[in-house]
Amino acid sequence: MTRFSEIVERARRVFPGGVNSPARALKHLGAPLVALGASGPYLHTDRGRLIDYCMAFGAIILGHAHPRVREAVMGQLESGWIYALLTEREVVFAEKIRAHVPSVEKMRIVNSGTEATMNAIRLARAYTKRDVIIKFDGNFHGSHDYVLVRAGSGAATWGVPISAGVPRDVVRLTVVVPYNDADALIKAVREVGERLAAIIVEPVAGNCGLIIPDREFIKALREESERVGALLIFDEIITGFRVGLSGAQGYFGVMPELTTLGKVIGGGFPIGVFGGRSEIMELVTPSGPVYNAGTFNAHPVSIAAGIAVIEELERGEPYAIANEAAERLARGVEDIAGRAGFDVVVKHIASMFQLYFKRGDIKTPQDVRESNEKLYFKLHEVALRHGVYLTPSQYEVNFTSAAHTRDIVDETLAALERAFRELKLEAGASAP
Repeated sequence: MTRFSEIVERARRVFPGGVNSPARALKHLGAPLVALGASGPYLHTDRGRLIDYCMAFGAIILGHAHPRVREAVMGQLESGWIYALLTEREVVFAEKIRAHVPSVEKMRIVNSGTEATMNAIRLARAYTKRDVIIKFDGNFHGSHDYVLVRAGSGAATWGVPISAGVPRDVVRLTVVVPYNDADALIKAVREVGERLAAIIVEPVAGNCGLIIPDREFIKALREESERVGALLIFDEIITGFRVGLSGAQGYFGVMPELTTLGKVIGGGFPIGVFGGRSEIMELVTPSGPVYNAGTFNAHPVSIAAGIAVIEELERGEPYAIANEAAERLARGVEDIAGRAGFDVVVKHIASMFQLYFKRGDIKTPQDVRESNEKLYFKLHEVALRHGVYLTPSQYEVNFTSAAHTRDIVDETLAALERAFRELKLEAGASAP
């Protein structure tokens, strides 16, 4: 038994499934990867050095262990790392967010995306004095009860739990609607009517693969929520400060009442933010009756890292490098796969991309489900052997960073060309 296999066995004795988050299990490989470190575009693992396109599921946009972030964190550590008091830096951090995301007039800084969406939904219900929310099939908003739901049959259905321990009565207050279907949304809003507190949505879906919404769908979100007096919540945990400084709301030109942020704005450290119009946010304690508290809220280390990341992004160059990398990879993968005889669709926006083994386009979660997941898993495994770590599921997204320079992309495309040739040989050998 190697040292790494021993680590995996020890992990299985102390963690459910041997991991602390299910996406790390990598069941198609038989064991999780063991991280040894990371730098720039690379992960250093028990499988060697890998060019990383998971990038901590989108949390890293400058590259791993970026010098400016490291310097900011070390500077904070020298003066202490938690006070449970107000700091000037968290004010600076919030002012930067407000400057770039105008819909967020006031905010509360928490510790994760799950906390951010949970509190945003609670706040929306308190403000509207209503109880029902609409969410969308394929959108993930964290691991709290009201959003751990799936749809049944029909265009819009009352949710049923997808996790043991979630009471059915809780998710009866959640209506699930097909993503990117404006007609289904309009029907659902009319059905719920004046009971509707909020519509929560990923403005670019990043948890059922990558799905870029139609403008008609985005327009319907804004118009239908306004029509019944419900709040529109943009879950920008993934897209916030990744598709641009103003997030997806800036990209599409739509301002929600509430926004949730996370990932990029923490520079790789735990963070979440929920914020919106001042009159709504004033309902949060201690100003109002909507309770939120946390010893680690606005943790000084996360704040220091977040300021460093935002200031780097404000220069513009990191976006230029990361976005060009994603565009070149999207075009390159389609070309490589096509020459190898595979039907592959690649979707991309800004520094996000994902590939699917199927014909036609990807417009809905059902389109993603109809792609060849087994072939994606096999590509993931083969690409690892060639030094490339793609995101470990077709239901996740690949991310680029400012460390994915032209040379790194060239190296990746060369490795993927070898991987697709190997995949073709293996697919041919297994054909009847």
